[in-house]
Amino acid sequence: MCCLWLWEFQRAKCRNVQISQRPRGVPQMGEAGQEDPKEMESDGMGKFRNTYINEHAQIYVNPTQFYVSAVTCEMCGTKGTTETFFSRSKRFCSVSCSRSYSSNSKKSSIIARLQGRPPTRKSSHKLSLKSQTEASHSKVNEQHQESRAFGQDATLAGFDWGNYLEKSGLLAAPVSCFRHVPLCAQWDDIYVRLKVEVLNTHTALPSKVYWIATVVQLAGYMVLLRYEGFEDDDSHDLWCNLGTADVHPIGWCAVNSKLLVPPQEVHQHIKDWKSYLMERLVGAHTLPVDFHVKMADCLRCPFRQWVRVEVVDRSQVSRTRLAVVDTVVGGRLRLLYEDGGLGPSGEVLSDFWCHMQSPLLHPVGWSERVGHSIKETDASVNMSSHPAFRKVLQNGVPDQFKKLRIVYMGEKFFEEGMKLEAIDPLNLGNICVASVRKVLLDGYMMVGIDGVEIGDGSDWFCYHASSHAILPVGYCENNNIPLTLPPGYDHATFIWMKYLEETGTVAAPRRLFNTDDVGHGFTSGMKLEAVDLMEPRLVCVATVRRCVGRLLLLHFDGWEPEFDQWVDCQSPEIYPVGWCEITGYQLQPPIGPGKIIAVFIVFIYAVQNLVVTCCILLSCVEPPQVIAVKVKVEEMETPLLSSAQTKERDNPEPFTTFKQEDSV
Repeated sequence: MCCLWLWEFQRAKCRNVQISQRPRGVPQMGEAGQEDPKEMESDGMGKFRNTYINEHAQIYVNPTQFYVSAVTCEMCGTKGTTETFFSRSKRFCSVSCSRSYSSNSKKSSIIARLQGRPPTRKSSHKLSLKSQTEASHSKVNEQHQESRAFGQDATLAGFDWGNYLEKSGLLAAPVSCFRHVPLCAQWDDIYVRLKVEVLNTHTALPSKVYWIATVVQLAGYMVLLRYEGFEDDDSHDLWCNLGTADVHPIGWCAVNSKLLVPPQEVHQHIKDWKSYLMERLVGAHTLPVDFHVKMADCLRCPFRQWVRVEVVDRSQVSRTRLAVVDTVVGGRLRLLYEDGGLGPSGEVLSDFWCHMQSPLLHPVGWSERVGHSIKETDASVNMSSHPAFRKVLQNGVPDQFKKLRIVYMGEKFFEEGMKLEAIDPLNLGNICVASVRKVLLDGYMMVGIDGVEIGDGSDWFCYHASSHAILPVGYCENNNIPLTLPPGYDHATFIWMKYLEETGTVAAPRRLFNTDDVGHGFTSGMKLEAVDLMEPRLVCVATVRRCVGRLLLLHFDGWEPEFDQWVDCQSPEIYPVGWCEITGYQLQPPIGPGKIIAVFIVFIYAVQNLVVTCCILLSCVEPPQVIAVKVKVEEMETPLLSSAQTKERDNPEPFTTFKQEDSV
């Protein structure tokens, strides 16, 4: 009887109770007829005019085809050209997209019912909002069906963010701080005291039932909820991820024929539930009715498998290499170098992870256009047996890549030899004395770190004039940041003006740098999820240790401060708390006592005075498993080998020493 009258009350509530923020619908979508399969077959792959097959059975398409007539799939958002899309209308990239779009045309009538308006057309299918959301998520996941070994290993429930935040007593960075993540612009609509309908975990009923809860705390995508009826009792509060949990706007249960049942602990304390809920809900706010639909839409990625790009060569940062997209997870791309090679079991020997908006990612032809060095693909390496190389390889459309700020390269632009301060690409926790070594086109330049350069330019790094990683002379001194000096110089006596006189150089004009404070909203102590840029496949639990202008110093929880990294506040490689759970990406938890055995391997490169330390973390379980890898580059006051010894060995080989520590 209790469930029955609650159901009747809920139906009456949806008709009579006025919520001050009305649920917002989505624009009515046009009707899409079923596409003709025969028509699609005739317009499918295999109709390319300018294709060729190399000696390893890899199929390539004339890149000029993809720089004209760029189109976007109206269902999944995938970008391509009219040559690669299906049907005469070229509205969809596949048969499944066409059918899904036709099914989704019924969404407008569902939204209309949730808003209390009559549907615009009759429909014999009662499709719930949840099913629409699941359909959207399934379509997004279709792009990740193949080669998703990394994503399948995601430990979604392996780290409890809620418990970790409560123990640390720190706050999480709000979603609105991250401009590249889903629902960033709409996150102001999510705030404390919001009312939602959430799965009731405090009931003995065999079926799933729901109850009304209030948001009492926000932490990225995570929210702390309190069931109605508990008032000031926080003993039953629960943490949920708004992007994945069974959390819905008020009225969702009524539309989807779900029961609202109060928790057992408060069922006997309140006799008149109808009056209680009426009092609590009048004037309350709830989630936007299309919250989960928009979340699924924002997770769509324009990249998919078999797209060719140019990306930095992780083995030599001064050049790029051709690579193919193998896996897409939450906008992060796993790229396989075209000549990376395969192991005995078919495993890839060389890959690279980055976000689709990363400044390290470029369309094919970028290096030639700006004058950057690119590695010639080794034709003797056969990659055709890997799934990522079995289908037609398409060059990425320029619209898929991040647009950088246009800079005027006039007479007073960066010049070769100018001095500046730059984040060391091999040790991202250091800001060093650096020089402009070569000026490229389109605002790009090659930068080298003073005093540690090898001499052949192989350790130069490409930065754009708008990059956060290059800073004007004196920036570190003005902001109390330790500046890494060239060998032979001391912090107590180093003065920039004197250094410029000794080297016969000039400082790059301050106006050329992108150091404007954008009001990012980050503060010291905020928690987030961040990519370890020295091992970019890893996303780790991190803390904002320091904010300097638009620069953030990130500390990876559980690691030593020497592994901290400087990043820009708008870097696409930082994410809100809960992002990994939403996208299915594996989150690396902090290192805890008694959980690892640290094995330090020191590679001493016999050129100049560089020491690279690689720390491999192994779990204590049997058999031991690698948890993570950290790399650190240090400078020695005295070179390990003299210049004479260096000249005698044109190709010095590193040697390795091992040291095993006890469990920590």
